Amino acid sequence: MPQPRCRLVDTQATPYYHCISRCVRRAFLCGYDRATRKNFDHRKQWILDRIKKLSSIFGIDVCAYAIMSNHFHLVLHVDSARAKQWSSDEVIDRWLSLYTGPIVAHRYKAGIALTKLEQNALADYVAVWRDRLCDLSWYMRCLNESIARMANKEDQCTGRFWEGRFRSQALLDNAALIACMAYVDLNPIRAKVCKTLEQSDFTSIQARLALFAKKQRQSQPCWLASMASEKPSADSVLPIRPSDYFALVDWTGRAIRTDKRGAIPASVRPILQTLGVEADNWVNNTQFFGHRFGRVLGRIEQIRAWAGRLDQKWLAGLSQAQAFYH
Repeated sequence: MPQPRCRLVDTQATPYYHCISRCVRRAFLCGYDRATRKNFDHRKQWILDRIKKLSSIFGIDVCAYAIMSNHFHLVLHVDSARAKQWSSDEVIDRWLSLYTGPIVAHRYKAGIALTKLEQNALADYVAVWRDRLCDLSWYMRCLNESIARMANKEDQCTGRFWEGRFRSQALLDNAALIACMAYVDLNPIRAKVCKTLEQSDFTSIQARLALFAKKQRQSQPCWLASMASEKPSADSVLPIRPSDYFALVDWTGRAIRTDKRGAIPASVRPILQTLGVEADNWVNNTQFFGHRFGRVLGRIEQIRAWAGRLDQKWLAGLSQAQAFYH
């Protein structure tokens, strides 16, 4: 039974979510479309540019992304605490960079004295905008709506561009988060679009590897969610070091390409042990992540607690989750 988005997203339970949007029309979102004999690869850059812009405006960090031919994946971190620290002026500036906004906001920015009634109205607007700027649904709305308008204009048509709003999947612990990120970053390899991580165009793993090679900003792209450094830091959004993540994703990708797990490298085994997952099932579960797990991934007790919030006795993926963890 469909559930309202407000019940599927609970930032107090977890701030990490996997979001997917898929094109509804026969024409491809990106890539070459045999039906129209047109190439839409340039639209991948539209999406990437929009993601970068929204990440600088919203209180939401991008942990991983992959832009494919007719869909894209995002792993997002909702940082509500950061949004609460913004001043009213900062909230107004961020919102007006996306939407026209009411006249009272422009009068305030122009330095015009506001009446008491206008001040109260503006304060109400700011409270609403602050909530929206750390809201998953509003983030995806601002992303998808913009791309749909651009694509429809290019195709000279109207109507739906996406098959629905978007699909979201809650990631309840570190193992679920890292597995989902690896699944997203390995999308092009799994689809046999490319053979190496460096060739995985329009993925976060390619962006991170490029910055890692340049040794800038502690190996982190400035707009992507920061990974842990050698010394623990409160600023780190992701609970894994870049070198560990690269080694884990590289080994997983090789196993997927050859359909053989092979021996687990010495550098990877401690990572799996830290995450508390079964090495035997890591590759399979990461490869088929989108099919084996439903609205949520975590340990059994976490999934059951999440099901209780939805007034359900069962959620898809329980047996797979039980096999995934120690």
